[in-house]
Amino acid sequence: MYQIITFYKFTPLSDLADRRERLRAVMRENSIKGTIILAEEGFNSTVCGTVKNIRQFLLAAETILSCRIEYKSSKHSNAPFRRIDVKIKREIVTLKQAVDLSLGEGTYVEPEDWNTVISDPETFLLDTRNEYEVMNGSFARAENPRTRKFSELPAYVSEHLDPTKHKTIAMFCTGGIRCEKFAPYLRSKGFENVLQLKGGILRYLEVVDPSESLWNGECFVFDDRVTVNEKLEKGSQPDFSVPETS
Repeated sequence: MYQIITFYKFTPLSDLADRRERLRAVMRENSIKGTIILAEEGFNSTVCGTVKNIRQFLLAAETILSCRIEYKSSKHSNAPFRRIDVKIKREIVTLKQAVDLSLGEGTYVEPEDWNTVISDPETFLLDTRNEYEVMNGSFARAENPRTRKFSELPAYVSEHLDPTKHKTIAMFCTGGIRCEKFAPYLRSKGFENVLQLKGGILRYLEVVDPSESLWNGECFVFDDRVTVNEKLEKGSQPDFSVPETS
C-alpha cells in the first residue's frame, strides 16, 4: 500500500539549486516518487511512497525546506508516480500576475463551515479549477469559468465579475494552493468579501461526512489515479485533460 501526500507552502526560498539536489537525494534514499516544484515564493508537491518511507522523507524535507510541512494524505495499492522530479520554476502555481499574499488574511473557511457559506444564495461560488477538472465533479451551484489553465482566470474575472454586484465570492480548488493566490488577487481588484475553502476539496472530502457533503462527483488529481472519490480512493471517472499545445 502506498501513501500519497500533497503539500505546499508560500514561504521565501533561496538557494534553490542546492535544495533541489538535496531533495532529489532524499527522494532516492527513501524510494519516494513524484514531483516537487521549487520557486522563490515557496514549494508545491505531490509524492508517494510507503508509509514508513514517507515519514522519513518528511523529516528530511522539513530540514531542507526550513519549515514544518502540512500535508493531505490518501492511499492506493499502486504507486501513482513512476519517477523523481524536482523542478525550479518562477511560480509554484502559475498565475502570471503579481499578488500581495497578505491580502488573503482572514479569507479562510474551515471545511466544517463550508456548507453554510455556499448554501447562502447571495454567495457567488467560483470553481477556480480548469474545465477538464470540473468535468469530473464540483459543488452544486459552482460557476465553471471554463479555463484551460489557471493563468486564464483573471481574464474571466475581468469579463464576468463586478465588485459592485458580486458582494461575496467563495472559491475552491483541489488542495488550496490556487485559492491562496486568487483570493488576494480578487481583493486587490476591489472584491472585499472573498472566502476560500481551507485545504481545498481534498480536505473537505477528508473531514466532512458523506451524508452531509455537498460535493457532486469525483475530484481530479494530477497522478495516475486520475480522480478520487468521496472516500479519497481511486475513482472511476475518465481523464478529460488534453496536452497543452504551444
